[in-house]
Amino acid sequence: MNAFLSASSYFGILLSLIAYIFAVWIKKKFGYAFLNPLLVAIIITVAAVLLLNVDYEVYNSSAKYLSFLLTPATVCLAVPLYEQFDKLKENAAAILIGIFSGVLTSIASIFAMSKLFGLSRSEFVTFLPKSITTAIGLSVSEELGGYVSITVAAIIVTGVLGNIICEGILKLFRIEDPIAKGAAIGTSSHAIGTSKAIEIGEVEGAISSLSIVVAGIMTVLLSSLFAGLY
Repeated sequence: MNAFLSASSYFGILLSLIAYIFAVWIKKKFGYAFLNPLLVAIIITVAAVLLLNVDYEVYNSSAKYLSFLLTPATVCLAVPLYEQFDKLKENAAAILIGIFSGVLTSIASIFAMSKLFGLSRSEFVTFLPKSITTAIGLSVSEELGGYVSITVAAIIVTGVLGNIICEGILKLFRIEDPIAKGAAIGTSSHAIGTSKAIEIGEVEGAISSLSIVVAGIMTVLLSSLFAGLY
């Protein structure tokens, strides 16, 4: 099976797309928040690879081309930001302070828990970029000496959880302002969370898109600082 599929340039891409399309159908049919399409697609893909007894390298040899779309997909999030640019200018100070507070809280909590559980410096820096987009997070982890593969998993888990629980958290704390919602979602759960913000509203999606970029820059700067303190 490995020999047959390793000769295919489309196996990984086809499996990933079918899994995601099926996952989207499941979400629309049942509507439960925990049935996040990305999460379900990951589960389906892993199950298919295991059932077919296919090596990960064989699957990834063709599926890796999908990752090339990550950067342009992230750039496309600038469209709703452009459409809501007036609101951004009116609330620039509040948005930047909110994003900085979120980034600082994320990094400080990782620092505290790493100390509490006795993690090594490499393990600590691995989790620092968990709340920013993969394109930036991988570079941060690699530069600081973290375990890149674990960083990828942490970023995905953070984004999926943010996508699933963000509406419930916003309701729990009675956060109703669309700008506050967008800043919170984008800062804590990057592009995967932003897809939910776009579903909630145009303003939320625009501010969440901005938060991805700003939070990424702030995380790069603060990660280097905290890594030096560990």
